[in-house]
Amino acid sequence: MNPANKLTMLRIILIPVFVVVLYLDFPYHNLVGLGIFIIASLTDLLDGKIARKYNMITDFGKFLDPIADKLLVTAAMVMFVLWGWMPAWMLIVVIAREFIVSALRMVAATNGKVIAAGWSGKVKTASTMVCICLMLLGLPQWFNLLCSWIILVTTAYSGVEYMVKNKDVLDWSNM
Repeated sequence: MNPANKLTMLRIILIPVFVVVLYLDFPYHNLVGLGIFIIASLTDLLDGKIARKYNMITDFGKFLDPIADKLLVTAAMVMFVLWGWMPAWMLIVVIAREFIVSALRMVAATNGKVIAAGWSGKVKTASTMVCICLMLLGLPQWFNLLCSWIILVTTAYSGVEYMVKNKDVLDWSNM
């Protein structure tokens, strides 16, 4: 296993640690969780840079990296829902967008087409990561709700943009 894939595996290993730390109610657990989340997020930046720079891109990495990202973000948001910091319906929208975009990419791949991450997807990812970090600081509930809305709006916009830009991937004539 190359170093880039090891970083992806580290991120996956950190996810249950992150959840357990957030779940346990000890002083500053959310700040410890924030530290773990930041470390896990940095592994995402590093694994991609290492894989590209040293030509270590593998099918394993292409498969596991996006799953690790989605699991990390979803784990944080599930905890926010548990704590009452984010409405459950918002999390459902975020998860639905991830399933839809992933399915669209799979269909495109079977037809030999690659759907690259668009600008709005990058904005969605960055704003989600920043908002999760801010929410883990334990700020007032109104701020958590504001962050939740930012995550929701950037996620929904990005999902709609992916579907509109890639509507040709789905062959509607066979319906």
